[in-house]
Amino acid sequence: MPSESTAGRPADRRGEVGLRKLLDSNRTFDADTTALTQPLSTVTRDRWSPTPGPTPPPPTSPVNQQLVKRIGIVVGAVFAVGTAAYLADLAFSAGEVPRGVVVAGVELGGMDQTEADALLHAELGPKAERPLPVRIGDVQASLVPAAAGLAVDYDRTWDAVGSQPLNPMRRLISLFGTREVPVSSTVDTIALNAQVEAFRAHDNPTVEGTVRFDNGKPVAVAPVPGRVLDTEAARATITERWAATSELDLPVVDAPVSVRTDAVQAAVRDIATPAVASPITLAGKDVQTSLTTGQIADVLSFVPDGNGGLAPKIDNDAVIALLAPQLVKSEIEPKDATFALGVGKPTVVPSVVGEKVDWAKTLEQLPAVLTQPGPRTSPVVYQRIEPKLTTEAANALGVNESIGEFTTGGFSGPSGVNIRTVAAKVNGAFVKPGETFSLNDFTGPRTAAEGYVESGIIDKGRPSTAVGGGISQFATTLYNAAYFAGMEDGGHTEHSYYISRYPAAREATVFDGAIDLAFRNPATTGVYIQAVASGSDITVRLWGTKTVNVESITGEKSKPTEPNEVKLPKGKDCIASEGAPGFTISDTRVITDAKTGAQVSRHTRTVKYDPIPVVKCE
Repeated sequence: MPSESTAGRPADRRGEVGLRKLLDSNRTFDADTTALTQPLSTVTRDRWSPTPGPTPPPPTSPVNQQLVKRIGIVVGAVFAVGTAAYLADLAFSAGEVPRGVVVAGVELGGMDQTEADALLHAELGPKAERPLPVRIGDVQASLVPAAAGLAVDYDRTWDAVGSQPLNPMRRLISLFGTREVPVSSTVDTIALNAQVEAFRAHDNPTVEGTVRFDNGKPVAVAPVPGRVLDTEAARATITERWAATSELDLPVVDAPVSVRTDAVQAAVRDIATPAVASPITLAGKDVQTSLTTGQIADVLSFVPDGNGGLAPKIDNDAVIALLAPQLVKSEIEPKDATFALGVGKPTVVPSVVGEKVDWAKTLEQLPAVLTQPGPRTSPVVYQRIEPKLTTEAANALGVNESIGEFTTGGFSGPSGVNIRTVAAKVNGAFVKPGETFSLNDFTGPRTAAEGYVESGIIDKGRPSTAVGGGISQFATTLYNAAYFAGMEDGGHTEHSYYISRYPAAREATVFDGAIDLAFRNPATTGVYIQAVASGSDITVRLWGTKTVNVESITGEKSKPTEPNEVKLPKGKDCIASEGAPGFTISDTRVITDAKTGAQVSRHTRTVKYDPIPVVKCE
């Protein structure tokens, strides 16, 4: 194995020869390169020494020192000049708008801030009042910004402009460019929304594919996509750009169709054409009617099915209007059981079970029939309708004897007409156990259309006239019949002053929509009301099952009051009266059990009657 010194020699010699050649080719060296002329063995030993010593730095040249000083002086001078220029520029631009600022096309950079603000007001203020052209797709429109709720927010706009920049680089860049500052606006949301909604009138709505009928023949309507205003984006565009542009281009979006073209053709072929190929017969009980092909075309339409196709839609109301007049002959109206007054007591008139066309079930079959080949027939479905009061229920209600009745008389003329009219209406009324009978609810409005005429009433304590006058006498008669039948008082009102043909503290008045007479049937049996009017008197009788006896005890008159005298101009509105004193009186109703005689209840009602004024017509 060769020694370390022997192994390195060939390489050292090759390096020495190469280095000498290099020295021979370039003899001009700096004094600092004299080390290269030393024996190669010395250089080689120094280079490959395991622990070489530090190499001392080369001595600084006097020329280099002078150059560094000169560069430092120049840099310092430039910095000083730049600083002075920066401070001078900052001082001179105080109170001015930053250079290069442009707001809505108005160049404001470098202007005095007060003058710039005045210029901005002068340029943008009138713009809010002038019509601004608007383009919506291929449609031209316009808006007046102020009317659309828009105005310039000058404070926020100037906040966005900002003050003079302190960054030197930004100040330098501002010498060579511009900075667009957007206008900030105040917005009346309601007015802007109204303006945007008004632009919706320029929408091109989608034409959905469908099938229509032209003289009974199906015609395909091809789908056509539409174009509508993008309202949200339009609001943003108007708000942000109205002050900075001479024309607004509002965004629109496509409104796609929901029905495919092939689906329209399929609906024509598979549904519409066979639907009008022949009439459809509706077969009811003992009667038949038909929908003609023209009528089928009138009631049939098509709507999107949600899957790109069309579904048939039948106008059921129109079909019913066409068929009901013929099919009504096959219907049976339900009738409640009622009572007829024979000799001695009422008898039950049997109820009638009704049969009416069940239109929902009848018409739900039509869509399937539309595509069937002719001749086409569809059955009419009927619904059984039970009466509210069946024969069996009426027989079980115990209407077999008179339980209370009362008669009043002394009427004539118009009052008699009204009393007989209301008696005919109430005669035959039935009150189920626990039910309340209301005279106003049962008769409805008592107007001339129902046969009532103008007659006497009491208005504000004085005699007067009105359509339906005199009904209070019927109300008093009915009240007393219910009183003696043991019915519960459901609410009644006495006259304001006493009328001698009525029992004191046991009478009632009524007025449409204001004053009612009502009573409740407390028994477990029903009550049938019979009302019979002759030329001058009225009798009301209640039929049922008698379970109680009723006694009326009338008290003595007390606290009399004298009438006032009223003078009115002669004429229709003045009805003379001799007047009568007022007083207070009570009535006590005592109810006892019909079988045992035991007292069931005792109730006293006290009534104060006003004096009847003396009315003189002058």
